[in-house]
Amino acid sequence: MSKLLRQGIEERRSYYAISNEEIVSKENVEEVVQFAVKHSPYAFNSQSGRVVIVFNDHHKALWDLTKEHLRPLVKEENFHKTEARIDSFKAGYGTVLFFEDTEVVKGLGEQMPLYKDKFGTWSEQASGMLQYVVWTTLEAEGLGASLQHYNPLIDDDVKARFDLPKAWILQAQMPFGKPVEAPGEKTFQSVDERIKVFK
Repeated sequence: MSKLLRQGIEERRSYYAISNEEIVSKENVEEVVQFAVKHSPYAFNSQSGRVVIVFNDHHKALWDLTKEHLRPLVKEENFHKTEARIDSFKAGYGTVLFFEDTEVVKGLGEQMPLYKDKFGTWSEQASGMLQYVVWTTLEAEGLGASLQHYNPLIDDDVKARFDLPKAWILQAQMPFGKPVEAPGEKTFQSVDERIKVFK
């Protein structure tokens, strides 16, 4: 494994304190995401992943609507913690929204009925790989990011605001920006307990 690849994998972390300072151009972010979408693997090369990148007022509106969806679900006396967390995402430079196109997944099931019950699982696995590739490459560009899951709570409003197809199912949200605080310490379970090797 190349040193550069190892470093990118090792340094990818969850950054919750981010700012909207433009240390990477929007065009560069777009290029990174395009690269990830093009080269991430999919079962049967389905290419079912869909991505939306939001900046500026679109990014802020996303986190405002998320906050409003959470407000009735969290006790009023505890909401300040939720609000602070959402505002930390809103303070960032942008957000990557990950979707899966269920029409593609459904179509594959119809074409290959033998695997019909597997395509949903494979779709989610592919989405996870795409998220990881985007996350790692954003890190390599000097941006801090984290992976959030406020779906399906915000799905309908997100699709309405950005005029997205109903068949696109939101999988995750990745706010990103200039890191303004180091990530928390990461602990590791012994790899000897997690890996078996037979030679």
